[in-house]
Amino acid sequence: MKKRLFICWLLFLAGVCAASEKPEIAVGMITGQDLFNTTMREGVACYRIPALVTAPNGDILAVIDERVASCSDLGDNKDINIVGRRSGDNGLTWFGMETIVDYEYGKSASDPSMIVDRETGEIFLFYNFMDLVQEPGIYYLRVVKSGDNGKSWSKPEDITSQITRPEWHDDFKFITSGRGIQARSGDLLHTLVNLKNGLHVFGSRDHGKIWFFIDAPITPGDESKIVELADGCWMINSRVKGKGMRYAHVSQDQGATWQTSPEPALIDPACNASCIRYTSTEDGYDKNRLLFSNAKTKDRRENMTVRVSYDEGKTWTEGKTIYPGASAYSSLTVLQNGDIGLLFEKDDHKQNMFVCFTLEWLTDGGDRYEAPKTK
Repeated sequence: MKKRLFICWLLFLAGVCAASEKPEIAVGMITGQDLFNTTMREGVACYRIPALVTAPNGDILAVIDERVASCSDLGDNKDINIVGRRSGDNGLTWFGMETIVDYEYGKSASDPSMIVDRETGEIFLFYNFMDLVQEPGIYYLRVVKSGDNGKSWSKPEDITSQITRPEWHDDFKFITSGRGIQARSGDLLHTLVNLKNGLHVFGSRDHGKIWFFIDAPITPGDESKIVELADGCWMINSRVKGKGMRYAHVSQDQGATWQTSPEPALIDPACNASCIRYTSTEDGYDKNRLLFSNAKTKDRRENMTVRVSYDEGKTWTEGKTIYPGASAYSSLTVLQNGDIGLLFEKDDHKQNMFVCFTLEWLTDGGDRYEAPKTK
């Protein structure tokens, strides 16, 4: 273990610290690498909107927008592709960039998010689509899937009619980027937003053959993350504009009704964040733990921080700063060895940094990962 950490630290020093100027990534990372930047492909304006998951075989899959025409969002950009990279060694090294979704000029795909189905081994990758030539301003919601840990992907399927109302056709609607979850029941769960109508949950009960939509609008809410709590309740952690903090929504009846509360301890500049389960006693671990990452300020996109909750999101630790400088969207995953992976937008989208660290480092020695006991 010490030898692995020493080697990883040397890689980190050679790769990240040498290339970065003030401010610096926090000291103590196992590894840190810029996975997506405009020097990697000619003619790309920027890479934005990271999504990160751990595949069934343990590979790490990082996916992101490749914004070619400009760095603008989907509604104003005629050339956005979805690209990805994979790591087979817990993030130490990465395969080259591969294009996952690429339409002809005038059609764009944006805001990737993923769900890993642990029962079938499939990975679902969702994105928002627009034909800016034939149907400018009309948002469609699509999905592709992989049965080989992200090495290849299916043809796109449009699921707009399954997970939205017909009268939403002209509305600004989108599947939230980052990731969804698979509940203990096996259901796949994710969030989408209609800025006129509110936040909603959608999902599948048959491993992605058919998708359902829960018509119970949740407010306030924008880009959000859903997690399943230890008692089976669903909790959504939401970005909310103009409040300087996150909001939490909890449902005890599988999305039919929701109880909403502000989270003043989770200060936030109205930016997409990440919230995932790290461990559960139901799976044989010693504690229930949730992880949360965001730009920890009230009004500026900076100070990328990761926190831990030991009481199912009721309270959170102060967290640890990963990077104090400009930082925005982020996506967390748990690696096969128990380490924590984070992919985040750094320095106004100039870099998209993957960092990896242990629970022990994150908590300054106050907690450490232990493999689950067999039940």
